[in-house]
Amino acid sequence: MRTGYLANARHFLDITDLTPGDLTAVLDAAIRMKAAHGAHDQPLKGKVVGLVFEKPSLRTRVSFEAAAVQLGGHSLFLPGDEVGLGWRETVEDFGRVIGQYVNVLVARVFKHATVASLADCAGIPVINGLSDEAHPCQALADLLTIREAFGEVRGRRVAFIGDGNNVARSLAQGCAMLGAAFALAAPKGFGFDAGFLKSFERRWKKSPPVVHDPADIVRQADVIYTDVWTSMGQEKERSKRLKKFAPFQVNANLLKKAPRHAIVLHCLPAHRGEEITGDVLEGPQSLVLQQAGNRLHAQKALLERMMG
Repeated sequence: MRTGYLANARHFLDITDLTPGDLTAVLDAAIRMKAAHGAHDQPLKGKVVGLVFEKPSLRTRVSFEAAAVQLGGHSLFLPGDEVGLGWRETVEDFGRVIGQYVNVLVARVFKHATVASLADCAGIPVINGLSDEAHPCQALADLLTIREAFGEVRGRRVAFIGDGNNVARSLAQGCAMLGAAFALAAPKGFGFDAGFLKSFERRWKKSPPVVHDPADIVRQADVIYTDVWTSMGQEKERSKRLKKFAPFQVNANLLKKAPRHAIVLHCLPAHRGEEITGDVLEGPQSLVLQQAGNRLHAQKALLERMMG
């Protein structure tokens, strides 16, 4: 059984698998581990982190592989097209076998049902490295960056400019857990789906505001966050999305409407000239590279407790 401050979570499929106390403790540990500059204990010594990825990756793959090594363990990368997850053999057969070879499994998949099935059958802790419904590891890094910038997450206003995608959903939940205000600016028809809003309202007795003019939420924002307009698997919608989202670009004119202390975040990769301009991405208010680096520290903290 799990011990320590993740005692409430066997798997990490979404940010809500943690309690608010768990989440705060993970961020505490991430800050501690970041300050240690790699001088850690080795709670993963003799253990293997398996990574099965159906989607391309830079940050998720490399940060988890580096985290495993820095914590004294090893990683094993398994491309989805090589293992044939769900078509060469069933997800259940794969999970029951891989669970005998590795100690924790990170799955970056198209469908959330895949990672949920792995959690049901693998017999080891499973971490969602991205699915169509959630990106909880990204949310950990986002919240860590906000905390570093402002001292705490509570009371901050987060303006997400884009669609109600997996990144936005996990971050909205994380903000609610830690007492931050989250709002989404999206074109009509591209906000959060009804199922997510119903679940969110049932849990927190309110829904995250969704507006159709970015300026409405940027004016009081501490954090301005954006993501690509066309995610993996939506390539056929690209031309339509470019037209719909054009007024939602995070650029210098929009940033002028925000408080001077506001920071800019982006989960990367970025399409410069689409959802964000290069001058903003590289500007003094951008903490995007710090945010990307924090994937490593947040995931080390997560692995330390899930495996330790």
